[in-house]
Amino acid sequence: MELASAIASDLSGICEGVFSIQIVPPGWINFELTHSTLATWLQSLVVGSLGRAGEQGSRGAEETIDAQCPVPNSLFAVEYAHARCCSLVLLAHGEGLIKLKEPVPNTSPAFWDVIFPNPLPWLNCDGTLRLNHPDERRLIGELIQVVDNIECLDVSGSVKWEKVALNLSQAFEKFWSNCRIWGEVKITSPELAQARLGLLMATQSVLRFVLEENLRVFAPLEL
Repeated sequence: MELASAIASDLSGICEGVFSIQIVPPGWINFELTHSTLATWLQSLVVGSLGRAGEQGSRGAEETIDAQCPVPNSLFAVEYAHARCCSLVLLAHGEGLIKLKEPVPNTSPAFWDVIFPNPLPWLNCDGTLRLNHPDERRLIGELIQVVDNIECLDVSGSVKWEKVALNLSQAFEKFWSNCRIWGEVKITSPELAQARLGLLMATQSVLRFVLEENLRVFAPLEL
Protein backbone atom coordinates (compact mmCIF):
# COMPACT_ATOMS: atom_id res chain seq x y z
CA MET A 1 0.00 0.00 0.00
CA GLU A 2 2.90 2.35 0.77
CA LEU A 3 4.48 1.71 -2.63
CA ALA A 4 1.12 2.11 -4.40
CA SER A 5 0.56 5.40 -2.58
CA ALA A 6 3.94 6.69 -3.72
CA ILE A 7 3.26 5.72 -7.34
CA ALA A 8 -0.22 7.23 -7.20
CA SER A 9 1.19 10.47 -5.79
CA ASP A 10 3.51 10.85 -8.78
CA LEU A 11 0.78 9.92 -11.25
CA SER A 12 -1.62 12.43 -9.70
CA GLY A 13 0.70 15.23 -10.66
CA ILE A 14 0.78 14.01 -14.27
CA CYS A 15 -2.90 13.07 -14.64
CA GLU A 16 -4.49 15.81 -12.56
CA GLY A 17 -7.87 16.74 -14.02
CA VAL A 18 -7.86 13.74 -16.37
CA PHE A 19 -8.12 10.79 -13.97
CA SER A 20 -9.22 10.40 -10.38
CA ILE A 21 -6.96 7.90 -8.62
CA GLN A 22 -7.86 5.62 -5.72
CA ILE A 23 -5.67 3.19 -3.76
CA VAL A 24 -7.33 -0.03 -2.56
CA PRO A 25 -5.86 -3.02 -0.67
CA PRO A 26 -3.64 -4.90 -1.20
CA GLY A 27 -2.11 -2.19 -3.40
CA TRP A 28 -4.26 -1.73 -6.48
CA ILE A 29 -4.31 1.67 -8.17
CA ASN A 30 -7.70 2.39 -9.70
CA PHE A 31 -8.06 5.06 -12.40
CA GLU A 32 -11.35 6.69 -13.38
CA LEU A 33 -11.78 9.31 -16.08
CA THR A 34 -13.08 12.60 -14.75
CA HIS A 35 -16.49 13.69 -16.00
CA SER A 36 -15.03 16.81 -17.63
CA THR A 37 -12.48 14.73 -19.57
CA LEU A 38 -15.18 12.36 -20.79
CA ALA A 39 -17.33 15.31 -21.86
CA THR A 40 -14.42 16.83 -23.80
CA TRP A 41 -13.76 13.49 -25.50
CA LEU A 42 -17.41 13.04 -26.53
CA GLN A 43 -17.45 16.59 -27.91
CA SER A 44 -14.33 15.79 -29.96
CA LEU A 45 -16.15 12.87 -31.61
CA VAL A 46 -19.05 15.17 -32.52
CA VAL A 47 -16.76 17.66 -34.25
CA GLY A 48 -15.01 14.94 -36.25
CA SER A 49 -11.60 14.45 -34.63
CA LEU A 50 -11.59 10.67 -35.00
CA GLY A 51 -8.60 9.31 -36.90
CA ARG A 52 -6.86 12.65 -37.40
CA ALA A 53 -3.88 11.72 -35.26
CA GLY A 54 -2.81 8.96 -37.64
CA GLU A 55 -3.15 7.94 -41.22
CA GLN A 56 -6.32 5.92 -40.69
CA GLY A 57 -8.61 8.58 -42.07
CA SER A 58 -6.63 9.44 -45.19
CA ARG A 59 -7.62 7.61 -48.36
CA GLY A 60 -6.12 8.12 -51.72
CA ALA A 61 -8.28 9.32 -54.58
CA GLU A 62 -8.14 5.84 -56.07
CA GLU A 63 -9.69 4.30 -52.95
CA THR A 64 -13.11 5.93 -53.07
CA ILE A 65 -16.08 3.85 -51.95
CA ASP A 66 -18.76 2.90 -54.45
CA ALA A 67 -22.14 3.51 -52.82
CA GLN A 68 -23.74 1.05 -55.26
CA CYS A 69 -21.61 -1.91 -54.21
CA PRO A 70 -23.62 -4.73 -52.57
CA VAL A 71 -23.37 -4.76 -48.78
CA PRO A 72 -23.26 -7.97 -46.72
CA ASN A 73 -26.60 -8.65 -45.04
CA SER A 74 -24.83 -8.84 -41.69
CA LEU A 75 -23.98 -5.14 -41.94
CA PHE A 76 -27.52 -3.92 -42.60
CA ALA A 77 -28.10 -3.32 -38.88
CA VAL A 78 -24.97 -1.15 -38.78
CA GLU A 79 -26.04 0.85 -41.83
CA TYR A 80 -29.51 1.24 -40.34
CA ALA A 81 -28.07 2.55 -37.06
CA HIS A 82 -25.94 5.08 -38.95
CA ALA A 83 -28.86 6.28 -41.07
CA ARG A 84 -31.10 6.44 -37.99
CA CYS A 85 -28.59 8.66 -36.20
CA CYS A 86 -28.52 11.01 -39.18
CA SER A 87 -32.30 11.27 -39.45
CA LEU A 88 -32.71 11.94 -35.72
CA VAL A 89 -30.11 14.70 -35.72
CA LEU A 90 -31.75 16.36 -38.73
CA LEU A 91 -35.15 16.08 -37.03
CA ALA A 92 -33.76 17.79 -33.93
CA HIS A 93 -32.39 20.59 -36.12
CA GLY A 94 -35.76 20.99 -37.82
CA GLU A 95 -37.51 21.27 -34.45
CA GLY A 96 -35.01 23.77 -33.06
CA LEU A 97 -33.61 21.55 -30.33
CA ILE A 98 -30.17 22.08 -31.84
CA LYS A 99 -28.96 24.33 -34.65
CA LEU A 100 -26.63 23.15 -37.41
CA LYS A 101 -24.64 25.45 -39.67
CA GLU A 102 -25.37 23.15 -42.60
CA PRO A 103 -28.54 21.07 -42.11
CA VAL A 104 -27.48 18.66 -44.88
CA PRO A 105 -24.43 16.61 -43.82
CA ASN A 106 -21.33 16.87 -45.97
CA THR A 107 -18.21 14.77 -46.40
CA SER A 108 -15.86 16.92 -44.36
CA PRO A 109 -14.25 15.55 -41.16
CA ALA A 110 -16.64 17.70 -39.11
CA PHE A 111 -19.77 15.89 -40.25
CA TRP A 112 -22.04 17.93 -37.97
CA ASP A 113 -21.27 21.63 -37.52
CA VAL A 114 -23.31 22.44 -34.40
CA ILE A 115 -23.84 26.15 -33.82
CA PHE A 116 -26.15 25.80 -30.83
CA PRO A 117 -25.55 24.65 -28.19
CA ASN A 118 -21.79 24.73 -28.55
CA PRO A 119 -20.36 22.86 -26.77
CA LEU A 120 -23.20 20.47 -26.07
CA PRO A 121 -24.38 20.39 -22.43
CA TRP A 122 -22.69 17.15 -21.41
CA LEU A 123 -22.30 18.21 -17.78
CA ASN A 124 -24.74 19.20 -15.06
CA CYS A 125 -24.19 22.39 -13.09
CA ASP A 126 -22.20 20.38 -10.52
CA GLY A 127 -19.78 19.15 -13.21
CA THR A 128 -21.11 15.58 -13.43
CA LEU A 129 -22.06 13.89 -16.68
CA ARG A 130 -25.77 14.11 -17.53
CA LEU A 131 -25.71 10.70 -19.21
CA ASN A 132 -26.25 8.33 -16.29
CA HIS A 133 -28.77 5.82 -17.66
CA PRO A 134 -27.27 2.29 -17.89
CA ASP A 135 -27.85 2.20 -21.65
CA GLU A 136 -26.18 5.60 -22.07
CA ARG A 137 -23.17 4.31 -20.12
CA ARG A 138 -23.13 1.09 -22.14
CA LEU A 139 -23.08 3.05 -25.40
CA ILE A 140 -20.29 5.31 -24.13
CA GLY A 141 -18.33 2.23 -23.10
CA GLU A 142 -18.72 0.74 -26.58
CA LEU A 143 -17.57 4.02 -28.14
CA ILE A 144 -14.47 4.03 -25.96
CA GLN A 145 -13.63 0.45 -26.92
CA VAL A 146 -14.11 1.08 -30.64
CA VAL A 147 -12.05 4.28 -30.64
CA ASP A 148 -9.28 2.51 -28.70
CA ASN A 149 -9.23 -0.13 -31.45
CA ILE A 150 -9.09 2.55 -34.13
CA GLU A 151 -6.39 4.68 -32.56
CA CYS A 152 -4.13 1.84 -31.31
CA LEU A 153 -2.52 0.80 -34.55
CA ASP A 154 -0.74 -2.16 -32.91
CA VAL A 155 -4.06 -3.94 -32.39
CA SER A 156 -6.15 -2.40 -35.15
CA GLY A 157 -5.08 -4.96 -37.75
CA SER A 158 -6.30 -7.90 -35.69
CA VAL A 159 -9.70 -6.44 -34.80
CA LYS A 160 -12.82 -8.14 -36.18
CA TRP A 161 -14.42 -4.91 -37.37
CA GLU A 162 -17.72 -6.43 -38.44
CA LYS A 163 -18.32 -7.72 -34.92
CA VAL A 164 -17.18 -4.41 -33.44
CA ALA A 165 -19.60 -2.49 -35.66
CA LEU A 166 -22.49 -4.81 -34.81
CA ASN A 167 -21.83 -4.49 -31.08
CA LEU A 168 -21.86 -0.70 -31.37
CA SER A 169 -25.06 -0.68 -33.42
CA GLN A 170 -26.74 -2.95 -30.86
CA ALA A 171 -25.70 -0.64 -28.03
CA PHE A 172 -27.17 2.27 -29.99
CA GLU A 173 -30.47 0.44 -30.51
CA LYS A 174 -30.69 -0.28 -26.78
CA PHE A 175 -29.94 3.36 -25.99
CA TRP A 176 -32.52 4.63 -28.47
CA SER A 177 -35.18 2.27 -27.13
CA ASN A 178 -34.78 3.33 -23.50
CA CYS A 179 -33.46 6.91 -23.52
CA ARG A 180 -36.04 9.37 -24.82
CA ILE A 181 -35.16 12.66 -26.48
CA TRP A 182 -38.53 14.04 -27.51
CA GLY A 183 -41.80 14.40 -25.60
CA GLU A 184 -41.52 15.10 -21.89
CA VAL A 185 -37.71 14.98 -21.89
CA LYS A 186 -37.48 17.72 -24.52
CA ILE A 187 -39.93 19.91 -22.56
CA THR A 188 -38.72 19.40 -18.99
CA SER A 189 -35.02 18.61 -19.55
CA PRO A 190 -33.88 20.16 -22.85
CA GLU A 191 -30.21 19.97 -21.80
CA LEU A 192 -30.52 16.21 -21.28
CA ALA A 193 -32.19 15.89 -24.69
CA GLN A 194 -29.31 17.86 -26.25
CA ALA A 195 -26.69 15.73 -24.48
CA ARG A 196 -28.40 12.59 -25.79
CA LEU A 197 -28.36 14.08 -29.28
CA GLY A 198 -24.65 14.65 -28.80
CA LEU A 199 -24.26 10.97 -27.98
CA LEU A 200 -26.15 10.20 -31.20
CA MET A 201 -23.76 12.39 -33.18
CA ALA A 202 -20.72 10.80 -31.54
CA THR A 203 -22.10 7.35 -32.34
CA GLN A 204 -22.76 8.33 -35.96
CA SER A 205 -19.21 9.64 -36.26
CA VAL A 206 -17.70 6.37 -35.05
CA LEU A 207 -20.08 4.17 -37.08
CA ARG A 208 -19.27 6.14 -40.21
CA PHE A 209 -15.54 5.77 -39.64
CA VAL A 210 -15.75 2.01 -39.06
CA LEU A 211 -18.02 1.45 -42.06
CA GLU A 212 -16.00 3.50 -44.53
CA GLU A 213 -12.43 3.18 -43.26
CA ASN A 214 -12.36 -0.32 -41.80
CA LEU A 215 -15.11 -2.21 -43.62
CA ARG A 216 -14.89 -0.28 -46.92
CA VAL A 217 -18.68 0.09 -47.03
CA PHE A 218 -20.67 3.24 -47.79
CA ALA A 219 -22.30 4.82 -44.72
CA PRO A 220 -25.81 5.84 -45.88
CA LEU A 221 -27.57 8.99 -44.68
CA GLU A 222 -30.94 7.31 -45.12
CA LEU A 223 -32.41 3.90 -45.95
